[in-house]
Amino acid sequence: MTAETASPPERHSVYEDVIAIVVGTMFVALGVVIYTKAVLLAGSTAGLALLLQYATGIGFWWLFFAINLPFYVLAVRKLGWAFTLRTFAAVTLVSILTRLTSGLIAFSHLDPLYAAVMGGALSGTGLLILFRHRTGLGGINVLAIYLQDRFGLRAGYFQLGVDLAILAAAFFVIPADRLALSVLGAVVVNMTLAINHRPGRYFGVT
Repeated sequence: MTAETASPPERHSVYEDVIAIVVGTMFVALGVVIYTKAVLLAGSTAGLALLLQYATGIGFWWLFFAINLPFYVLAVRKLGWAFTLRTFAAVTLVSILTRLTSGLIAFSHLDPLYAAVMGGALSGTGLLILFRHRTGLGGINVLAIYLQDRFGLRAGYFQLGVDLAILAAAFFVIPADRLALSVLGAVVVNMTLAINHRPGRYFGVT
């Protein structure tokens, strides 16, 4: 089928976007809770929020929400109001769900290596769902989606570089072994995105 005869991609319906945002943020929130229980560090703005939580004792949900506020300006200017409102909703849900989830589950034993891989896989899958519905989690996610749309730079690879920089800054905050596992988790998150969210591969439109 040629480009001239190909049908335009089918748009996501409103209820599909709503379900995707709820499910995607639940995945991310669970991944963050697993990281918190294992004293691991994520990347992006979630990583900054976790780093500040470990350093100050302030709750992740407040820090994550506050850190993302300045990035809404970029989202409005470059990606539009619809994307910004969906992203604001997703950030708010992750903040709330992380708080709720931490009170709903408990671990008698949580292996740090398993936590790094599974927490990263959950967060990466949640981000993938959100990205495919033109929704980010603020901060670096907004910039990553903009750069992919504008210049074709894969969001996963860009975020991996930023995440590794954030993890390097955590050297004096968390133990070296947990930092190494956090790097592994960041690789899992971003390779999930890089492999499954390539420009031109998925044509869902919101």
